[in-house]
Amino acid sequence: MSPFRGSAPLTGDWRNFRFSCADGVATVTLDRPDRLNALTFDTYADLRDLLAELPHRGDVRVLVLRGAGRAFCSGGDVDEIIGETLRLGQRELLEFTRMTGEVVRAMRECPVPVIAGLQGMAAGAGAVLALAADFRVATPAARFAFLFTKVGLSGGDMGAAYLLPRLVGLGRATQLLMLGDPVGAEEAERIGLVSTLVEDGELDGAVDALARRLATGPAHAYAQTKALLTREQDMSLSGAIELEAMTQALLMTGEDYAEFHAAFTGKREPRWQGR
Repeated sequence: MSPFRGSAPLTGDWRNFRFSCADGVATVTLDRPDRLNALTFDTYADLRDLLAELPHRGDVRVLVLRGAGRAFCSGGDVDEIIGETLRLGQRELLEFTRMTGEVVRAMRECPVPVIAGLQGMAAGAGAVLALAADFRVATPAARFAFLFTKVGLSGGDMGAAYLLPRLVGLGRATQLLMLGDPVGAEEAERIGLVSTLVEDGELDGAVDALARRLATGPAHAYAQTKALLTREQDMSLSGAIELEAMTQALLMTGEDYAEFHAAFTGKREPRWQGR
């Protein structure tokens, strides 16, 4: 994490979602269960700003995204976003669509792992937020629906047309983004959209166990692995190999690499410091 911070303080009060942090795990809970956690302009803005702040905090090693109630996130609020965008001009519309995309870009470039815990519907922008996470843990009640064409917009929104083909293949991504039909949890797991499928009632424990594992692991190694997975998608093989060689050489000078050797020779578990 960056040791440098200027005059601007870290935000102490996030007004558009619940935020907590303990033992290296930060949790964002979208908290509009009566609207299936639909997103507003302000929610997007707070997510964007939080993701920009996380690398400057010294107490976060993993980020968990959850939704309150029976859904993860139903996407943009029909009244507060779709209705309002009909009244905006071209400049304001572009500012809005760039902001929503910035949330996804920040999720992919944030150095901490991101886990999405899915207990119900992830639709529209909610599906893309789940897609942008590093891990998607879901119950059988989870469903994905990329609904953008169903409201008359492009299926490629917030980076969906970039991320989804790389996860499930071009043919299946075309089907999901063009038709907008829902995908159940079992099918989502089969095609690679769900990382881990757990039984009803086990989601909290599974998400917590994964978050604790990541929070107590070699944070710097995780951060660099995430960075390489994101950056190498558009690189040649030779460029990717060179970038990996440089990354490994850098990590070999780190304290965690030396700690592994000390732990191995001392027949004990490593004490990772994230350095």
